[in-house]
Amino acid sequence: MVNLTINGKNVSAMEGTTILDAAKQNGIYIPNLCYLEGVHKIGACRLCVVEVEGAKSLQPSCMVTVREGMVVKTNTNKVRQARKILYELILSDHPQDCLNCDRNQSCELQAMGQRLGVKEARFAGERSEGGLDVSPSITRDMSKCILCRRCLTVCNEIQQVGVLSAQQRGFKTVIGPAIGLPLNTVSCAFCGQCTLVCPVGALQETDAIQDVWQALNSPNKRTIVQTAPAIRAAIGEEFGLEPGTLVTGKLVTALKELGFDEVFDTNFAADLTIIEEGTELLARLTKAFTGEKAALPMITSCSPGWIKYVEHFFPQELDHLSTCKSPHTMLGALAKSYYASKIKTDPRDMYVVSVMPCTAKKFEISRPEMQNNNLPNVDAVLTTRELAKMIKEAGIDFCNLEDSRFDNPLGLSSGAADIFGVTGGVMEAALRTVYELVTGRELPFAKLHVTPIVGLEQIKTAEITIENTLEAYKFLEGVTVKIAVTSGLAGAKILLDQVAQGESPYHFIEVMACPGGCIGGGGQPRPTNSEIRQKRMNAIYREDEGKTLRKSHENEYIKQLYSEFLQEPNCHKSHELLHTHYTPRGKYNELIR
Repeated sequence: MVNLTINGKNVSAMEGTTILDAAKQNGIYIPNLCYLEGVHKIGACRLCVVEVEGAKSLQPSCMVTVREGMVVKTNTNKVRQARKILYELILSDHPQDCLNCDRNQSCELQAMGQRLGVKEARFAGERSEGGLDVSPSITRDMSKCILCRRCLTVCNEIQQVGVLSAQQRGFKTVIGPAIGLPLNTVSCAFCGQCTLVCPVGALQETDAIQDVWQALNSPNKRTIVQTAPAIRAAIGEEFGLEPGTLVTGKLVTALKELGFDEVFDTNFAADLTIIEEGTELLARLTKAFTGEKAALPMITSCSPGWIKYVEHFFPQELDHLSTCKSPHTMLGALAKSYYASKIKTDPRDMYVVSVMPCTAKKFEISRPEMQNNNLPNVDAVLTTRELAKMIKEAGIDFCNLEDSRFDNPLGLSSGAADIFGVTGGVMEAALRTVYELVTGRELPFAKLHVTPIVGLEQIKTAEITIENTLEAYKFLEGVTVKIAVTSGLAGAKILLDQVAQGESPYHFIEVMACPGGCIGGGGQPRPTNSEIRQKRMNAIYREDEGKTLRKSHENEYIKQLYSEFLQEPNCHKSHELLHTHYTPRGKYNELIR
């Protein structure tokens, strides 16, 4: 421990702790802008400067570590005036059109000005020449970039995709892909983690709100909305509720008050995914353990950011992916076929909206593979943040709404579907069903949770030995199935390197593109950090454990769907509507196209 004085207060901190963190640990706030705890610190903005006795100049508290006997002052007149000038210099070349900016009232730069007491912009510098870069998922407005470089750290170190870097130097510096290329022409996964950490309006999801309003206001459109499991544990934050507050019923009511004709649950299709994907896994295991060739490990396919990543960086390993579409595109395909037939409506008159925690799903619905009968499975994707804006625009008092239920037949789901929202959840949901199909018994874990794969660690592994199988699966008797789970593309790279080198020991791998899984998706409320991810994860598990129905194969409406329409898992009709194929892209192929 190191003893020091901050603002006349004797405090202690671990050796190696920064002044910023030492102050925070002792209830002293130091303003900061570019810093992100546990993620990013480069001292670029300098707004966290403090006086340190004996130092010739003000010191950036996020970079300087404590030392024995150090005397620090965080709130002198000199410090306050320096921060104001530094802030004004940042503001001098930043557009001051706050009322027209999507980040108005949720902008960290705007909030910092209020905190520092800056009431006027005294300096006027040159505006950035960077224009708009609009991709299906992410919109970049470089005129608003403050060069904090948070997005660089997330893209290059946390996700290790590496499509963003600082181009040119000095006042001409621009953050973006090499040689000024648009995001849509490089190997961006569209995970949206950059939009989650951008403090201003330079990086945003590509807006779909106006398209959805237009559909809702069209008398000729039957509007159908579905909502992903992670939304119900996060959207409350946009209305001042604590992270991890479950608002499932209020969410349904809000969607109905917005005017949607049907409110379905993506969880229904998550249960369906387990049936299709579990059957696919069993087919591959059957081949592998009866002497036939099979592409193992099989890897999950419900995260579109992950799919785009593997298409770019590991195109030679696409055979390992499950062929299942992601749940929301499955539900969209069913809405425009099975449900349309039930209600005797022309699918061309339907408009399907997915509310997702994800920016990559905006790109996913534009893929030609996500169509049936020349109709897109899903017409628009709203992020959690976008839906919250619509609810506020409509004047809906979200926190005081009564609870409602999802509409059926595409609204009932098991707890196994809920946990699709967290890292390890897809794997656990699959195991709950596959293990029971093979042995006739429940998965032998407390509360059905596969403990080794629960949590926020980057890579988690487990082994399950199959014993006392049913007669049809005797060839799996005594087999130890090895599984791995990762969230975040840096972890995916580690596991895929093993697969590419023929050294993977696993039979089944779950990959989610965003750290923590969908609860930490690029379209979720800001901020999203480890503490908030944990609270959202806990909420998702509470939702699962609070249900009587905990396993996908016990969903009565899923059984009805097969009986009335699909016939059986992995059959021709299922493959036509619910399965897909992938596009080898390579790192630079998009440039050639």
